[in-house]
Amino acid sequence: MTRVSSAGPVRIGLTGPIGCGKSTVADRLVVRGARLIDGDRLARRVTEPGGPALAAIVERFGPGVLSIDGSLDRAALGRRVFADPADLRDLEAITHPIIRPLVVAALEAADRSSAPAVVLEAIRLVEGGYVDLLDEVWLVTCAPDVQRERLASRGLDPAESDRRIAVQSGLVDRVRTIADRTLETSGRLEDTIDAVDRAFDAALAARSRPTADRSGPRAG
Repeated sequence: MTRVSSAGPVRIGLTGPIGCGKSTVADRLVVRGARLIDGDRLARRVTEPGGPALAAIVERFGPGVLSIDGSLDRAALGRRVFADPADLRDLEAITHPIIRPLVVAALEAADRSSAPAVVLEAIRLVEGGYVDLLDEVWLVTCAPDVQRERLASRGLDPAESDRRIAVQSGLVDRVRTIADRTLETSGRLEDTIDAVDRAFDAALAARSRPTADRSGPRAG
């Protein structure tokens, strides 16, 4: 992969389908000293009242995506965009250009820190055009039955879970071809943490090798 600079912390992009444990992996990397850039948190920031994306979202999707207090009704918007791929593309066309400068600024700030790594967690990592800014891409996966159980534990009904899973159905296949490391999280939490630690140690070791020795996908 290509990155802007050879200095600074390892830049890791973390992605994978909903309910497969990206946050669990990210939390462990933070424990290991990495700085986290949460793509979902940035999306929430730009869609807050007065944020740069909210007016455009309302113009495109109508006032039905607003709560009574004028804030974005994320559940209503989610039901809309996860039911129609065209609506999801339109939402991303509004938010991605606004979020990207925030991501770039956060990466540059992390480069000036003493952190060993910076982690960009984003479900649309590839679609957002972030791959070329990273040293590694990590794909987080799990078995379909585990994925559905986790979504049910979040309060999503089966129909809504199926809609969201369907929208992301090609994510694993798209990312697997470029992923440097794949983490399967269907098992025990302890096993996932061990896998994250091994992958992180390997990423740090690879970072210290010459660029020519760091090509090609790796399983981890």
